[in-house]
Amino acid sequence: MAHTAVDELAPDFDEQAIVEAAQQGDQQALAALYDHYFPRVYRYVASRLSSTEDAEDVTTEIFLRVIENLRTFTFRGLPFGAWVFRIARNEIVSFVRRQKLRSNTAPLSESIADPAPDHVEELHTQLTLEVVRQAAERLPEAQRQVIALRFGAGLSVAETAKVLGKTENNVKVLQHKAIAKLQHMVPPQ
Repeated sequence: MAHTAVDELAPDFDEQAIVEAAQQGDQQALAALYDHYFPRVYRYVASRLSSTEDAEDVTTEIFLRVIENLRTFTFRGLPFGAWVFRIARNEIVSFVRRQKLRSNTAPLSESIADPAPDHVEELHTQLTLEVVRQAAERLPEAQRQVIALRFGAGLSVAETAKVLGKTENNVKVLQHKAIAKLQHMVPPQ
């Protein structure tokens, strides 16, 4: 079995070495990047889109873009993750634009849930998340991005600042303002 950069670096996840190995065609390195970023990217996308199927499709598109453009990535003071989340943000914007061009009406069968008694708690959670998501859509774009990256993707303040090209203090202010607005917009459950 061949010895790869991933074998050496998996415990510490040396991002730069793994990215460089993936750029050279190391499939294990590419898989390690996918495994590392997929959960956070998916949570970020799902926090911005209401449909699980759409979130899955957009996340797939994001990773296709990452693979297509991987050879062009260079470390210039920003982590690889910031680059991945910029691609994610751009794909979400593109998807939303495409959706707005299509009809906003869904067939009646798709818009009516079947609340089986054993799924009442799950339905309640989904409805609560939908209320919060809809409220977040009414926030200014910068605040919406901060909330999606911080809580949807689970990024730190520093990571969010790098993705958005803002200072950490600016991210903290945007987050504080967004949470304050959401508290007024979302009724207590």
